[in-house]
Amino acid sequence: MKEIRFFYVPDAQKQTELPPEEAMHAMRVLRLKGGDEMFLMDGKGNYFRAEVTIAATHHCYYEIKECLPQEPQWKGHKHLAIAPTKTLDRIEWMIEKATEVGIDEISFLNCQYSERRLLKTTRLDRIAISAMKQSHKAWKPVLNEMEHLKHYLELPRKGKKYIAHCYNEIPRTYLFDELLKNEDDEEVTVMIGPEGDFSFEEVKECIDKGYKSVHLGDSRLRTETAGLVAVLMMQLAK
Repeated sequence: MKEIRFFYVPDAQKQTELPPEEAMHAMRVLRLKGGDEMFLMDGKGNYFRAEVTIAATHHCYYEIKECLPQEPQWKGHKHLAIAPTKTLDRIEWMIEKATEVGIDEISFLNCQYSERRLLKTTRLDRIAISAMKQSHKAWKPVLNEMEHLKHYLELPRKGKKYIAHCYNEIPRTYLFDELLKNEDDEEVTVMIGPEGDFSFEEVKECIDKGYKSVHLGDSRLRTETAGLVAVLMMQLAK
């Protein structure tokens, strides 16, 4: 059976041409030609069966033959808020794997002990798109621009909220046990700190803002590993 190739076209129904990067892949790598079938995804829950109408060196035009709305693969809205690592390729790896597993939204935090204070999401967004296509996810995760923790906490957020940290002085429960209690399929947010963890004061501030204190198990995890474990727990508890 021939493998289905997906192309990401955010406004697929309003367009008739693949975006430049997607067109280059379709023409130079897959060598599509007029009349060939292709599948598009808009990252908003829809697949489209389409047919190539014009195949040129740098352009690929299409006609949509069928809209194929997809059912969500999980319930609720799953959100990870994480302080990015100093080494960028580690957070890029996490974005790729979290997208493959399944996540709705990722926020990036600037915390007291953060070793990375600036982050451009353009490349991360491309990584998420590639992972979305590879894993056949109908929704593209929202990647929010990096912001200071205090500003992030000022934004209202519905549902269950958790902050994972390593301070034994503050009572913590196991995140997975807490997620299993979420029978109402509410929105879930899990916060992961930087490589030096959240500061003690930041943890207390988050708890004051309604975040429940949790841990991810007995092992001490790297930031990107902790982020992926949190995403896996959110999915397994769905």
